[in-house]
Amino acid sequence: MEHHDNSQHHVQITAHGGKADVEIDGKPVDPRAVKAYSVTHFAGERPEVLLHVADRGDTQWSGMARVAVADLPDPGPAAAVFLEAIDPETLERATLARPDLGTEPNSLTKAMLTQLGEWARGL
Repeated sequence: MEHHDNSQHHVQITAHGGKADVEIDGKPVDPRAVKAYSVTHFAGERPEVLLHVADRGDTQWSGMARVAVADLPDPGPAAAVFLEAIDPETLERATLARPDLGTEPNSLTKAMLTQLGEWARGL
């Protein structure tokens, strides 16, 4: 059953590094209470923010909400598309130029995986 509520709330998300601060109507949300979030906005519709809450007994949530239960998508297809777009020569050059490339066993593979991860995050 879906409840239609026309109330709107101001949600502010400030992302920095691998963390984000979430505020709802100017009130900070305990960072331990939110394990993930997603923002969706289709043209002509109101934006939606989906907060994936952690199992925290000490955090109080109240008010009306549209609740959605979502499974995280399989990252495999997106990862395959990303990896298919990588030019091997560019990857090799970038990896060999890394200042953190070591000389121990598997250091080249570790550096390549680090480089791919940075590219995937847009760094």
